Amino acid sequence: MIMPALSTIRAVLLDMDGVLYVGDRPLPGVQDFLDYLDATGRGWLCITNNASKTPEESVAKLARMNVTAGPEHIFNSAQATAGWLAGQIRRDGIIPGKTFMFGMSGLRAALLAERFTLTDDPLAADYVVAGANFNLTYEELAQTAIAINNGARFVGTNPDKSFPTERGHLPGTGAILALLEATTGVTPEIVGKPNPAMFELAMQRLGVTPAETLMVGDRYDTDIAGAVALGMPTAGVLTGITTAAEFAAADPPPALVADDLPALLELFRAADGA
Repeated sequence: MIMPALSTIRAVLLDMDGVLYVGDRPLPGVQDFLDYLDATGRGWLCITNNASKTPEESVAKLARMNVTAGPEHIFNSAQATAGWLAGQIRRDGIIPGKTFMFGMSGLRAALLAERFTLTDDPLAADYVVAGANFNLTYEELAQTAIAINNGARFVGTNPDKSFPTERGHLPGTGAILALLEATTGVTPEIVGKPNPAMFELAMQRLGVTPAETLMVGDRYDTDIAGAVALGMPTAGVLTGITTAAEFAAADPPPALVADDLPALLELFRAADGA
């Protein structure tokens, strides 16, 4: 894709892990970048496949890194998944059936916000919704597999097989979903990036079109590939998963690649004549 002039961009979607921070380590220039977007009247939204935290917990994490954001600036794959599934099955304001959740506080909060009824009984579940679980046990995996094998509809929040941390790349939701798929023979329906629903819902929040929305991400297979498929301009940053060589070899590659957010900010300043 040919990159439109950055001066025409009205909104920016930012991945979080590998773009704003790595684990609990903040990456450089985040607040400066967000301040510039605000100062130039551009909307922005953090869209993350990490379903482990609530928006409020993500805001608190950013605050510990001296980055200012509100819950309205966070849109995670737990919210996207709960909203998408609820839209498919809700009848007359009611969601029929019960849901077995495999995940953490972010997924629980998102499902409850959409008025799902949660159950701990795998044999009573009509749906299994699985996301990141950093405290998983074998028994939780076993119970989830029992629910799927019993016929529950299997939905996953995102396909990320790994995520960047200070210790290196660790297993992500996609790795857990692969284990459950191997155990049950059932392929999950997946909502998060690179699937279109998450990008489309994010742009609806900001009131913008794909052509005027820049997606900034650190991994090609989710952040960039999904945005390109919707006709969005994209920027890869080299602070997370995908390397410069891997971005260059991708088909199609991101419209631009920057070392980090400070480098991307300088490109915006130059385009705006600032």
